Amino acid sequence: MTTNKGYVHPEVLVSTDWVAENLENTDQYRLVESNEDVLLYSTGHIKNAVHIDWIADLNHAIRRDYLDEKQFSELMAKHGISNDMTVIFYGDKNNWWACYAFWVFQLFGHTKAKVMDGGRKKWLDEGRDLTREKPSFASTVYKPAARTDYKIRAFRDQVMEHVEKERPLVDVRSPQEYSGELLHMPGSPQEGALRGGHIRGAVNVPWSRAVAEDGTFKTADELRAIYEKEQGLSPDQNVVAYCRIGERSSHTWFALTYLLGYANVRNYDGSWTEWGNLVGAPIENPSKQ
Repeated sequence: MTTNKGYVHPEVLVSTDWVAENLENTDQYRLVESNEDVLLYSTGHIKNAVHIDWIADLNHAIRRDYLDEKQFSELMAKHGISNDMTVIFYGDKNNWWACYAFWVFQLFGHTKAKVMDGGRKKWLDEGRDLTREKPSFASTVYKPAARTDYKIRAFRDQVMEHVEKERPLVDVRSPQEYSGELLHMPGSPQEGALRGGHIRGAVNVPWSRAVAEDGTFKTADELRAIYEKEQGLSPDQNVVAYCRIGERSSHTWFALTYLLGYANVRNYDGSWTEWGNLVGAPIENPSKQ
């Protein structure tokens, strides 16, 4: 499906070539595009790809949480996705949001899921076709599993325990956000948190360091050099990754969990929008020192 670059679970990735060869196999596979720019899909997408909007489709309209089992079942039925169908994710920003959607699907136990390595960028760089035609698939009856947040999702109390016990925390934001200089990514409105900095004890490994020039994930040896030799992480540790709202950290969660085979990695989706607003939360802010 994709070149094995030494990953523990290479089967979780597919190549652009594989996707191109399987575009018509819509009975077995469902191609899903998920982007930061929710309007991007309408400008052109891979043939037979459906669109999952990270705001409208995956997030609860009121609570700071995700959709429930009933809503997930309805979303899957809408796109003609059955329980035994394999879902292939891809998107912009080198698959930030593809990994985010992949992660949300894992909350509901849909393990038949893969990511197209390189995302939209690689597909377009290779000169492959896009279409504006929206596919239509027969509705399915999908039976969702009960949401199992505790396995791959961290909440603030668990993060607080991580801080107190000095367990590994990985801040995947930009160095400027980590230092407290910025509250959001460079070039974006500086909003969403009252305080800047990072969770006490967290190391900074920007998510993009896991990505090669062509948008694909770096090799396993390159990833180990970053996370293990440089930062001292190991596959047997209990690791929590976070960013601002959980999308960039889902990319790192994916790399650690599937590509390097870490058994206990959780994504703190509350991330800095929650932690930076918590009363009394332990924060380190080098920019204020």
